[in-house]
Parts: sequence; C-alpha cells; structure tokens
Amino acid sequence: MGIRSILPLFKLRICSLITFSAIVGLIAAESFSFGKMAFLIIATMLASASASAFNHYFDSDIDSVMSRTRKRPLPAGGLIASRTVLLIAIALFLLSLLVSFNTLNPMVALHLALGAFVYAIIYTVWLKRRSWMNIIIGGLAGSFAVLAGGASVNPEFCLLPVLLAVVMFFWTPSHFWSFAIFHKEEYEKAGVPMLPVVIGDGKTALYILINTVLLVVSSLVPFFMGYSGWIYLVAAIAVGVYFIFWNIKLLRNPAKDIAWKNFKISMMYLGVLFTAVIVDTAVKGVM
Repeated sequence: MGIRSILPLFKLRICSLITFSAIVGLIAAESFSFGKMAFLIIATMLASASASAFNHYFDSDIDSVMSRTRKRPLPAGGLIASRTVLLIAIALFLLSLLVSFNTLNPMVALHLALGAFVYAIIYTVWLKRRSWMNIIIGGLAGSFAVLAGGASVNPEFCLLPVLLAVVMFFWTPSHFWSFAIFHKEEYEKAGVPMLPVVIGDGKTALYILINTVLLVVSSLVPFFMGYSGWIYLVAAIAVGVYFIFWNIKLLRNPAKDIAWKNFKISMMYLGVLFTAVIVDTAVKGVM
C-alpha cells in the first residue's frame, strides 16, 4: 500500500477549500495569529480528510458504477482494503479532535466534528441516496468550517463568521447542482437522486438561479450590518452579478458545457468573495 493509493481518499481539493473557509472565518474574527492558523489548518485538514475517506468507504459500491469515480482506490480493487479506509477515517477524525481541543478550544473541536458528521453521516449515509435535498443539508459541512475558524479566535460568539457561514450554506447548492447537471447520467446510472435526475436540467437551472440570488443577497448582509467595508461590497456585487449572469445563460440553455462553466465560476465566486474578506479585514486593521 503506497502513498498514491492513499492520497485520493482524502479529496485534497475539497479539503483545501474547506480549510481555506476556516482560515477566512479566523481572519473575519479580526484577531490574526499564525500559531492559531497553523493548528486550525492541521485540525481542519484532518477532519475534512476523515470525512472524505469515510465517503470513499461508504460509497465504494456506487463509485464503481460511475465512470468518473470507478478508478478511485476502493472501486479499482486491490489498492487498499475497505477496512483499512474505515480505520484511517476514524484515526484522522480522532486526531482532528485531539489537535483542535488541545491547541485551540472545545468549540473549534465541536464545529469540526459537526462538519465531519454532517458530510459523512447526514449527507453520505442518510441523504445522498434518499433525497434530492442531500446537498442542501450536506452543505452545512462547509459552513461549520467557517464557524470553526471564528471560534478559534472567539469561542463565545462572533457575528461575521456566522454571516459568512450562511453565505457558504447558500453557495453549495449553486455550486454542486451545476456539477450534477454535467454528470446527470452518471448519477442516474448509480441511482443517486441528485436534483437534475429528479426534476430535469431545465428546472434545476431555475433552482440554481433562485438559490444564487439568495446567495448574493446573503453576501451583502455583512456590509449593511457594518461588519465589512467597501472593498468587500464591490467584490461581492461584481462576482455576484457575474455569477447570476451565467446562471441566466444556463436557464436559457441548460447544456452541459454551460453547466460546467457555472460550476467553474462558482469556484471563482467563492475564491474572490473570501479573498475580499481577507483584504477588507487587513485594510481595516491598518486604518
């Protein structure tokens, strides 16, 4: 069993996104510390990797059906034992709790544990194969990462990370439903009731547009509540309008190439918005 057979279990791109969200939560709490950030990164990566490994373990049967996932370690066969993957997932989860509890505080440990639980159990085990609402509720996993970042600075309560967690919650369906349109046939073959499988591409595009409007509105709340400045506002409006523009294009023509473009733009949207949080906080800190 080599490192190449283990690394794909952790979905490092998703782990990196979740960890970046936690960092933004920390910075939004306006008390920057390299020490806290280092331990937050370690704890968040461990929790995310744990949930991802469990997802590989539980979904190996449907992963073997879909062409985009059948080369993953478990469906490919012989690369790593199923029991080993489960043990790795449990070990990483416990390590995350140990790091966050001992180097940060219990609230960080709680938020990271809840995020991993939502993704691994609520989403993967309970909802993914049963309901089209799977990704809506499953999206809370990313929101808990933002809250963990905020809690690393202020365990009691910090409103801006909470508002950003709401943004993360609304972002996830627009992001993933675009991905699901592109891979609709794969999910249909595996019997996974993603929204396009249940109601079709056209109606899903409408749901994406409605959700993105809610996302953009939620992204403006921090400014109007006085928790962010003009840099953030300009960025939020600019990327929000651009994302809605492509949502409208998808509604007019729910083709796979446009859905994939929407998926990519959703990544850009979150990256720009969260970077604006960092820049805005840095500017306020020197003024």
